[in-house]
Amino acid sequence: MADDRRPIIIAEARHGLPFSKGLMAQSFMATGMAPSRSYAVAAAVEKAIRDSGSTQVSTAELHALAAEMLRSAAGDVYADRYVRLDEVARSDKPLIVLIGGTTGVGKSTIATEVAHRLGITRIVSTDSIRQVMRGIFSRDLMPAIYESSFNAWRGLRIPVPQGADPVIVGFREQTAVVTTGIKSLIERAVVEGVSMIVEGIHLVPGYIDPCEFHSASVVQLIVTVDEEDAHRSHFYIREVQTDGGRPLEKYRANFDNIRLLGHYIEDLAAEHGVPLVHSLQLDKTVAETLELIVNAATGDTVCPPRSKTEGSAS
Repeated sequence: MADDRRPIIIAEARHGLPFSKGLMAQSFMATGMAPSRSYAVAAAVEKAIRDSGSTQVSTAELHALAAEMLRSAAGDVYADRYVRLDEVARSDKPLIVLIGGTTGVGKSTIATEVAHRLGITRIVSTDSIRQVMRGIFSRDLMPAIYESSFNAWRGLRIPVPQGADPVIVGFREQTAVVTTGIKSLIERAVVEGVSMIVEGIHLVPGYIDPCEFHSASVVQLIVTVDEEDAHRSHFYIREVQTDGGRPLEKYRANFDNIRLLGHYIEDLAAEHGVPLVHSLQLDKTVAETLELIVNAATGDTVCPPRSKTEGSAS
C-alpha cells in the first residue's frame, strides 16, 4: 500500500517543491470547473502518483498526468483548456489583463475571481490610480480627476465643442490623464516580470495599445450588462456589500450618464476589436472571461515591428 504520509515532491534538476493538492485544484478551477469537482480530480492525481510507488514527479510528468486525469474525469474541453492555461503560466512573459466597462457592471468581482483562478496576486483598480494622482496634482491643476467618471464634465475648463456631449468630453479628459498612470503601472509590472490584473472604467479601448508592451501578454476586454434593470440591481448589491459605503442613490441619480459611458466604451471596443463579456451569472461570466484570456494569450498577436529607436533609453 502507498504511504500517504510521505510528501510528494515535484523534483527538478536543482530544486524540489512539495505537491499541493489545493494549488492543483485551483489550476483546475481556472478551466471553469466547480471547486468540489476540481478538488476531487486533484485528489485523484495525488492518488495516482502515490499508487505509482514514487513520491517524486517532474513538473512535465505532473502536468501530463493532470491533463490525462482531467480528460478522463471532465472531458476534452476542460483538459484542452488546462493545457493552454499551463502554456500561459509557463510563458516567460507576464500576463497583464485589462478589464474595463462602465460603473457597476461587476468588473472588480470578475477581476478578483479571475485572479484567484489564474494564481495572480496583483490586482489594481483605476480608481486607486486616480486617487494616488489626486495626492500629486491639486484640484486647480487637474480638476477632472476630482470628479466621478460619470460627472467628470464638472471639471472641464474648456468649452465643450458644439454638438458634443459634455459627459463624454469630461470622461475622455479624465481617462487620458488616468491612462498615463495605468501605462506606468504596466511598465513597472513588465520590468518586474509580474502578472497583474487592472480593472476600471478608465480602461477604454484605443487609449492603450497592447503592442506597446512587447515583453508582456496584454489582454483587454470590456464587461457589459445589456439589461438596464439588471444593471440597476448591481448598485443595490454594492450598497449592501459595502454597508452603505457606495450608496445606491448616488448611482441611481446618475444612471443615465453611467449607461451613456457604457455605450461609448462598447462602441470603441467594437471599433478596436476588443471583446465584450456579458455580465450575467458570475460563474458563467468568469468562465467566458478566462476563455477569452487564454485564447488571446496563447494566440498569435500581430503587432507592427518595432523601430530601432523604440524602447531605447532617453
